[in-house]
Formats: sequence, C-alpha cells, structure tokens
Amino acid sequence: MEWDWNFVWEIMPTLIQGVKITILATLLGSVLAAIVGLGIALARRSPNRALSRTVGFLAEFIRGTPLLVQLYFIFYVLPDIGILLPPLVAGVIGLGLHYGTYTAEVYRAGIDNVPRGQWEAAKACNLNARQTWTHIIIPQAIPPMIPALANYFIAMFKETPLLSAITVLELMNQAKSVANTYYRYIEPITLVGAFFLAISLCSVVLLRWLERRYGKIER
Repeated sequence: MEWDWNFVWEIMPTLIQGVKITILATLLGSVLAAIVGLGIALARRSPNRALSRTVGFLAEFIRGTPLLVQLYFIFYVLPDIGILLPPLVAGVIGLGLHYGTYTAEVYRAGIDNVPRGQWEAAKACNLNARQTWTHIIIPQAIPPMIPALANYFIAMFKETPLLSAITVLELMNQAKSVANTYYRYIEPITLVGAFFLAISLCSVVLLRWLERRYGKIER
C-alpha cells in the first residue's frame, strides 16, 4: 500500500481534534496527580498511624494494579452503584489517581531530602506549621522533584491511548476510527506515532529548561 498525501490532508483535521483531547487529558490528569500525590505524601507523614497506614495501603493497591483495569472500573463499574461519569472525566480521574500514587513518592523523597536542620531552624524562629511548609520546606523540596515529575508527565502523555478503551476520542481512538472507516491504516497510525514523538520531544525540551531554570537551589 502506497502513502497517500491527499488522504493525509483529508484526515488531518480529525487527528488534530484527537491531539487536542490527548493534551487536555494529560494536562488535567497531571494537575490532579500533583494534588493527589501531595495529599498522599502528607497523609503518610501524619502522626495518626491509622490514617497513614490506610492511605499507604490504598496507594500501594492503586500502584500495583494496571491503569487499564482502573479505567474500566471507573467508567464501567461505578455506574452500577449510581456514579456515571463522562468518558473524559473518567479518564482524567483514572490518570490522576494512578499517577498520583507515583508522584506521592516523589514528594516524599523531596521532603525527606530537606536537611533536618531546616526544620529545627524554622522551629527556632517560632514559625508555625504553615509558615514552615510554605517558606522553608516546599521551596527547598520542589526543585529536586522536577526531573522525576517531568518523567511521569511524559509517561502519562504516552499512556493516553488507553483512554480509547473507555470511548474517549483522543488521538489513538480518532486514528482507529479513520482507519476502520477507510480501511487504510498506514497513514493514520504513522501520524499518531509522529504526533506522539513530536509532542514528547517538545515536552522534553520544555521540561529540561524548567529543570535548568528551577531545578537547582542554593543550600
């Protein structure tokens, strides 16, 4: 089968719509993962052992099960108990919860990386808990996290094709729809790979710039 440029230009608008949904799902999922991850990290540091162990068990359970299974559960099982979510919302929640358990470990490592003396200095200055976290701990903990968080962002982007399993019209789903309609697979599937590669490379460049710009702090 020969490459058909006319077919490429014909299907390009459909694929562009899929790219938009893919990027939107990744961005929203990343925001949710960052929030969930921080919540898990703080809960696991709680002096309340029951809370810490419960959250730790749930995080390990989510991290130990496949993302695809979680997406199926959110989209197909929850409606049985009256929780019906739109496909994109279900996909974002699935991505956010799954990767939130990984970012929690990044947060934990970043917080543990802050020297003990910084906590003691904050206490000596009579800073309360909020001031200690916002002015002392977080500014020092976040920069070392950037490379790991960047890797999870890119990994999430490359896993968005799984959302096609719950009918989200992201890039891969749009490509499969076009391919099945016209019985031509070489152009849409090749373009999917090209889009993912191009966006991933652009993301790497941007994230490496952020790492150089904010990833180093003075001790």
